[in-house]
Amino acid sequence: MAEVKWIKITTNMFDDEKIRIIESMPEADAILVIWIKLLTLAGKCNRSGYIYLAENIPYTEEMLSTIFNRPLNTVRLALQTFIKFGMICHVTGGNVTQHICVTNWEKHQNVEGMDKIREQNRIRKQRQRQNQRELQPCVTLRDMSRDVTQQIENKNKNKNIIMSPELNELTAVLQKVENYPIDAAKDKQMYDSLVERFPDLDLIGAVTAWSIAKLDEPLIKKSNPRSQIANWCANAQKWGKNQKGSKPIKRQAEVKDNFVDMAKLREIRGW
Repeated sequence: MAEVKWIKITTNMFDDEKIRIIESMPEADAILVIWIKLLTLAGKCNRSGYIYLAENIPYTEEMLSTIFNRPLNTVRLALQTFIKFGMICHVTGGNVTQHICVTNWEKHQNVEGMDKIREQNRIRKQRQRQNQRELQPCVTLRDMSRDVTQQIENKNKNKNIIMSPELNELTAVLQKVENYPIDAAKDKQMYDSLVERFPDLDLIGAVTAWSIAKLDEPLIKKSNPRSQIANWCANAQKWGKNQKGSKPIKRQAEVKDNFVDMAKLREIRGW
């Protein structure tokens, strides 16, 4: 729909015989206001006098009553009067009324000017679509380049991390946890912090116990697994669990042959 900001109304409008007859009728002022409102709607639609909410949605009397802020009976009277005087007509398809159309629209309006506005809007929208199509590959390539750069940076950063046997074992446990975001640098930092905070704790045993708990409460996107592990270790220390020298939970390497994949365990449990 091409946007139009104005319509043309002649200064001798009220000298027209039809308008003078309407002025003698009951509800004359309301009917004339509705006429002006219909003309402005036709200008907004800018489709040679047709009036509709959308091309496949014609205005009903109830709709016009609402948008004109006039009683329904007054709107019906006005429409009947305009049809009687040939000021508007209904364009129909089969037995279904489709659209209201202001008759002789081209005679009273600057149709060439309105057509020019419609064509300008068409060209503007066409250019917008073209610009969007041209911009999309650039955005995609930029995103891909950023992702590749990040992967290279992570790879280079991980090359400088020295993995101890216990850290390797910890990583092996974490890799089995569904949705755990493996990051060598962050996991190394977490491991160093846990070792410093809980020197008497069997970290591998505590983390293995946490990973088993995640079978019943899987990680989700908003989870903070490293914070969960720290809290789990703090509770284990507080309650005297997983202490060094106590009977440990079997290490990942010891149960490797008998380890049940978490996805398989879910299938067995019927989750």
